[in-house]
Amino acid sequence: MGKKILSLLQYVIFLGAGILLVWWQLHSMTPEQELQFKNAFAKANYYLIIPVVIINLLSHLSRSMRWKLLMEPLGYNPSLKNVFGATMVGYLANSAIPRLGEVIKCTLLAKYENLKADNLIGTILIERTFDLLTYVFFIVFTVIIQIDIVGSFVKEKLEASVAPGIMPLWLKIFILCFAVMLFVIIIKKIFSAYPNNKTLQKIKGFGSGIGKGFIAIKNLKNKRAFILHTIFIWSMYLLQIYIGFKAMEATAHLDLKAACSVLSLSTLAMIVTPGGIGSFPIFVKETLLLYLIQDSEGNAFGWLIWGVSTGIIIVAGLISLIVLPYLNKKKYAGISTNSQ
Repeated sequence: MGKKILSLLQYVIFLGAGILLVWWQLHSMTPEQELQFKNAFAKANYYLIIPVVIINLLSHLSRSMRWKLLMEPLGYNPSLKNVFGATMVGYLANSAIPRLGEVIKCTLLAKYENLKADNLIGTILIERTFDLLTYVFFIVFTVIIQIDIVGSFVKEKLEASVAPGIMPLWLKIFILCFAVMLFVIIIKKIFSAYPNNKTLQKIKGFGSGIGKGFIAIKNLKNKRAFILHTIFIWSMYLLQIYIGFKAMEATAHLDLKAACSVLSLSTLAMIVTPGGIGSFPIFVKETLLLYLIQDSEGNAFGWLIWGVSTGIIIVAGLISLIVLPYLNKKKYAGISTNSQ
């Protein structure tokens, strides 16, 4: 009876947290942002929003399958339904606090599949590192294919960052590298001075688990599938923006090159604020100005794409929170019977 109450309590807490995130996303909007959000949807061609939703879900599914590939060298073979559900819950958590979702989805999957969360976090770090490299490559590709438009914009921003009175970029990089080296040295000194400290031992064990995750990439059985999933994921991101262009009259004439530019800067917006709230439409609007799209129309398009993407995360994340316990009910019943 006690276990059932505890399980119910955990379910209520997770579901309550998900609903709270939904409220937070909507409540954080200013009245002006809320109006722009509503207008963007009022003017949209909903027949074209449907394929955007499907493409978005396919990208999440592909990302789940790619994460599953990273677990194979660790001897883990979780069900895709649990991996996908945990991934969507992670996205939901990230909407409020960046990177919290990575910990939550590892913890959730470890719970339902009886795995070690430390090792899973290692695979997440690999995934994020690979995504960062892909993102940098995509930015370079975007600049090259439209050097006349994006190239001048990037040059202008770089010149502004090294303007008189502002710390030069090279000095910022030097200070950052020095700070990282100093931090590593201090941490090593602490571990050497207190080798038997229980807390430090736990941290060391956690680090070891992450290290195993990184080693997994060397033993990846299907590297080709991993790369193909990565290409597919970013292609879906690009395609949903391109189709999204066609959903609004003001942006219907824009091509894939413009979609590349929007994707490059909108991805950065997702890092700047939790879930890209507030910053996503601004970044999109500023990008579309390069293609002579008016502020109001560019802002509306930004809210449209952000609204669809965020809506999918909220709905799929909440559904996952509700469904996952039921999908794993038989598994838990089996574990409980064996333990008795």
